[in-house]
Amino acid sequence: MKFVPEKLLEQLRTCPAACYWVAYSGGLDSHVLLHALAGLGERLDRDIGAVHVNHGLQAAADRWERHCARVCAALDVPMTVLPVDAAAAAGDSPEAAARSARYAALAAWLPAGHCLLSAQHQDDQAETLLLQLLRGSGVSGLAAMPVVAALGAGRLLRPLLPYTRQALHDYALAAHLSWVEDPSNTDTAFDRNYLRRHIMPVLRQRWPAAPAALARSAVHCAEAAALLARLAEQDLEAVSDRGRGVVFMESLTALPAGRQRNVLRHWIRETAGKVPSTAVLARIRNDLLRSRRDASPCVQWGGYEVRRYRDALYLLHRKPATDRDRVLDWSLDEPLRLPGAGGMLSVTRGTGRGVRAAAVAAAGVRVAWRRGGERCRPAGREHHRSLKKLFQEQGIPPWERERIPLIYIGGELAAVADLWVCAPFQAGSAEAGLLVNWRKSDGGVDTTGTRSGN
Repeated sequence: MKFVPEKLLEQLRTCPAACYWVAYSGGLDSHVLLHALAGLGERLDRDIGAVHVNHGLQAAADRWERHCARVCAALDVPMTVLPVDAAAAAGDSPEAAARSARYAALAAWLPAGHCLLSAQHQDDQAETLLLQLLRGSGVSGLAAMPVVAALGAGRLLRPLLPYTRQALHDYALAAHLSWVEDPSNTDTAFDRNYLRRHIMPVLRQRWPAAPAALARSAVHCAEAAALLARLAEQDLEAVSDRGRGVVFMESLTALPAGRQRNVLRHWIRETAGKVPSTAVLARIRNDLLRSRRDASPCVQWGGYEVRRYRDALYLLHRKPATDRDRVLDWSLDEPLRLPGAGGMLSVTRGTGRGVRAAAVAAAGVRVAWRRGGERCRPAGREHHRSLKKLFQEQGIPPWERERIPLIYIGGELAAVADLWVCAPFQAGSAEAGLLVNWRKSDGGVDTTGTRSGN
């Protein structure tokens, strides 16, 4: 199919925006897109611009930036430059690192209500689908690149996906365009370049319409992925408590295996922003769903973990272990910031509530954490109980218990965070008291229930 600017105008009208920005690298594809957009003139009736990301990875990066500036000046199109640090960490893919840095910079910069136009074409889509197939991706991955997607405060549009690389090259030659060539595009050590130079020509020789067919398959996979996402959303409503962020075991295991995996992927994507590998997902089902009810299984990957407590699964950010030997002095004059992910303690003064102020004045206050064997008789109760039993009554998961700060006065346990005041430290009805407040860090334990002021 021949590329003509009028077709571009039709696509832009399906994605209205206050301003259209071309992600302009200086290469052939983005130059064609920029030239065609600038040529629409008054017919577009919208502001346009170009944004150039300087990765700094090539010796010629600054020269390419100057080339882009000259082209934009000739077209009377304003250009913004975003410098990024795209160096890959040890063991990471240079391609993936550059792509992540580029999209992160563009997402942070793109103004609300604006649309970024990216110049990926049909051949790029076919290569992406093949790469995803070779990685063993599911239908979400095989959907490859969407035509329209959210990006930061705006949207991303790929209007050239219906056109082949050859169609864009023909347009560039007819318009006498000049562009830069990235030498890394010829390096077949990169998977995409290997496909482009060695695999796709063979496929086209046998099946001339291979790129179009592969791109069409990506569309079918996108439709299937959307249906699976809708099913997962319905299932998640049925098997979870979103307010608490938990998934219930009994409801989850009542689903067929395929729907279990589908809803787990959806749940994890909602929180973590990405889906774990197939191996991690298998471990979640095997280790958490099939272990004994009294076990405390945990599956960790990246910066996240899934744990089970009683009949619920919890998806959590991984936190550093608490130093149980640490003891902090607390004057109560100002809030006390707890180490690691412990949050902050403060007090509110009142009458007949919290810890007796007189007890605090007579002896210093220290903050520590569980080491085992601690006991407390909560005010209003007749008997001492171990903290383990009290935490079980409160339904606090085991992994959160070690983070709960313990308040000691004169060497005796006086309060357990803002959960309980231990007798005889409870303020009497006419006594001045100090109500302990624990502002938990992100992902901290929910201590809704008994409070130290009760």
